[in-house]
Amino acid sequence: MKYTYVVWDFNGTIMDDVEIGIESVNVLLEKRGLKKLESREEYQRIFGFPIINYYIRLGFDFDKEPYEDIAVEWVNEYTAREATAKTVDGVKELLLYFKEKGIKQIIISACEQNMLERNTKALRVFDYFEQVCGINNIYASSKESIGVEWAKAHPDEKLLFIGDTDHDCDVARAMGADCILVAKGHQSYEALTAYSDYPKVVKSMSDVVGAIN
Repeated sequence: MKYTYVVWDFNGTIMDDVEIGIESVNVLLEKRGLKKLESREEYQRIFGFPIINYYIRLGFDFDKEPYEDIAVEWVNEYTAREATAKTVDGVKELLLYFKEKGIKQIIISACEQNMLERNTKALRVFDYFEQVCGINNIYASSKESIGVEWAKAHPDEKLLFIGDTDHDCDVARAMGADCILVAKGHQSYEALTAYSDYPKVVKSMSDVVGAIN
């Protein structure tokens, strides 16, 4: 295999947190008399980066209350539920596959660093990674700068980025990495394939190795 590192996204790619994300935002929507999300499919159509635009599409009014307050409220709801999350189907087998091939693995995530470390340990995947790199706040801002800095520090590595959103495609491109998007997370297969012809898009983790080869 030509890759020396696999760069993983976390939320929606390793951790299947879609349902708890929906439950958390629905609490906020209900409090404000806004329409709740009714299905995973509806959520996957609306979700996207930057996160603030996703909230606007849901109907939040930032003239009435600041985004930062809503983000804190959502994180509190999410944190109360995060222990119920599992890994995405097939991800542990794929982590083991790359480990046995001698390919190093890292995480580049828009998740806050302490939360990222806590959840990778809770899901028993932390030890697969050379590094887990999150952001220093809870506002789910772009992780692109983290990825670019890491890539600059490792200029000779051959990188494969595995994610579940169009933002992961953008980060992979900025890092000079090949990209495979797995449509088991926060955006649908249709949304991912419509975004760009740059990444390969697969429907499950079991399809990743075939897409590489």
